[in-house]
Formats: sequence, structure tokens, C-alpha cells
Amino acid sequence: MMEGIASLPFAWAFGALFVIVMCRSNATYWLGRGVAAGGRKTRLQRHLDSASVLGAERALARWGAPAVAASFLTIGFQTAMNAAAGLGRMPLRRYVPATVVGSVAWAFIYATIGLAAFDAAIGAAAGSPAAIIALVAIAVVVLGAIWCLLYRRSRIRACRPESGADMPGR
Repeated sequence: MMEGIASLPFAWAFGALFVIVMCRSNATYWLGRGVAAGGRKTRLQRHLDSASVLGAERALARWGAPAVAASFLTIGFQTAMNAAAGLGRMPLRRYVPATVVGSVAWAFIYATIGLAAFDAAIGAAAGSPAAIIALVAIAVVVLGAIWCLLYRRSRIRACRPESGADMPGR
């Protein structure tokens, strides 16, 4: 069977996963803070200091903690939410407790159900060439769909006018 975190007693696996997710979420938050600080030293400053962005930062500071904590129960949204908290300069007095709550939930889920499911999938795939082919096919389809989505979005952005001043309603 699989070695590593999955072979540890629950308390050790939980602790290791908690430390991993705390480091990752806080690194993402601080990366967002750095981008926000750097953006304020460029031409983006007038946009970042606009009333709408400052209002969004106030809303995130006040109501963002539950969203940060809940994001740990999702796949894919967690990193975006931690980065948004950093970009929005969410105060640490609200961010840290939210990320601790989310990290505890994430570590518990992965120390129980998550690692067991991963171990079972690896064990099943190791004994069956068809399962390995199916996993590779699924990965190719998912990565292809992501690539198509990103390509389409880049094409849509390329067709938009540079300035929103020409658009009605702005």
C-alpha cells in the first residue's frame, strides 16, 4: 500500500495536513497582499483606490471570513478565495481565525475520507491497466476542457475594446 501521510496514525496525519494547508493558504494570502501592494505602485493605483474597489475591500474585511472558512470545503475555490483575501487586504484578525477553522476542516476530511479514497484509487489503478488508461483519459479530458475555457476567454478579451468608456452604461 501507499507510504507517507496515509500510513501515519490519524493524529499525525491530521497534524501534518493541517500544517501543510496552513502554510499553503497563508502563502497564497501573502502573495495576494504582495500583488495588491505592488499594484498600488503602478498605473493600477487609480483603479485599486477607486470607490468600488475600496468598498469591495470593506465588504471582504467584514463578511469574507465565513467565505474563507467555507472555501476549504471546496476543490479549486480555496486558492482563489485565499488570494482574493490577500488582494482585498483582508485584516489578519479576521483572516487567520477563518483559515484556522477551514484548515481544521480540510485536514480532518483529508486525514479520514480523502486519503482513504486516494489510497483506494491508487490501489485499484495499480492492479488494472484499464483503470490507469481511464484515469489518464479523464485527466486529458479535464485538462483539455480547462485549456478550451481559458483559450475562449482569452479570445473574448482580445475582441473587447481597450477602454470601457465607449461601452453604454459606463
